[in-house]
Amino acid sequence: MIRRFLLPLTANLLLVNLVLAQVERPGSASGTFLKIGVHARGSAMGSAYITLPSGAEATYYNPAGLARIQRTAISFNHTALYADIGHDFVAVSHSFGRRIGTFAFSLTALYTDAMKVRTPLQPDGTGATFRVFDYRAGLSYSRYLTDRISFGGTFNYIESTLAGDFVSRAVSADIAVLYVTGFRGFSFGMMISNFGSELTYVNEGYPLPGEFTFGLSLDAVQTSRTRLTLSTTAAKPNDGRPLAHLGAEWNYADLLQFRTGYQPNHDTGKWSFGGGLAITIVRTRLNLNYALSNYGELGLVQRVGMDVFR
Repeated sequence: MIRRFLLPLTANLLLVNLVLAQVERPGSASGTFLKIGVHARGSAMGSAYITLPSGAEATYYNPAGLARIQRTAISFNHTALYADIGHDFVAVSHSFGRRIGTFAFSLTALYTDAMKVRTPLQPDGTGATFRVFDYRAGLSYSRYLTDRISFGGTFNYIESTLAGDFVSRAVSADIAVLYVTGFRGFSFGMMISNFGSELTYVNEGYPLPGEFTFGLSLDAVQTSRTRLTLSTTAAKPNDGRPLAHLGAEWNYADLLQFRTGYQPNHDTGKWSFGGGLAITIVRTRLNLNYALSNYGELGLVQRVGMDVFR
């Protein structure tokens, strides 16, 4: 039964990847805020994160990973982008046991400060202001197929507001699988993300930034107190060339983490660094995370986040 499910799914994922690999159209997709990493840990590791999410952030990186959550997990993350642009992510997930699976809800928002309305006759401003606001609301589900294989998906509602009545809406879906072996945490996962309708402004429609992602991770070093995890991800977006992501995390006693990432063929945002601290308060585990990404001439981008496990 499992093979009858996994083989067609894997074949379809690879077929989509082959189709996307033939297309390279920079700037052709809309809703590009969907590309922005939502989690401080994942961003610190260069977004080489498809096999590693351990909490509610899996709704974005790999919904199949939600099956690993034992009870309830909550994730809060804030990103301070360049040009005073803000980006927030919150997700809540709850497991109803292996037979039923895990459900989750997530919300992502990108927003700007108030900007002046300018016209050719009033280049210094008309006195009116506007804001750009994009958001995505997602409902996710994940379940184990075997003790090591899980699948998951997310249904998303997306809305983009440019100014006044310039509002566009779309729906999309993500589907993913995750396999965790019994050897040093070796895992691999695949996902198709942002597969759905177009965002339409006035009379022009633009596709969402769809992407096929495949990744691997391994605990390269394991001792009684420390663990070094290495990860790599390859992604093919529908509007650009294939992208590579490399990441590493050093974990001491499941208490303190240091992370770094590198994206070799990205135009910006090549290097990233970060760390984490895990504490337990009254049977509630808190993971505090920080990431700093270098976007070259655009400047530094900081992310802070907290994951809660009950």
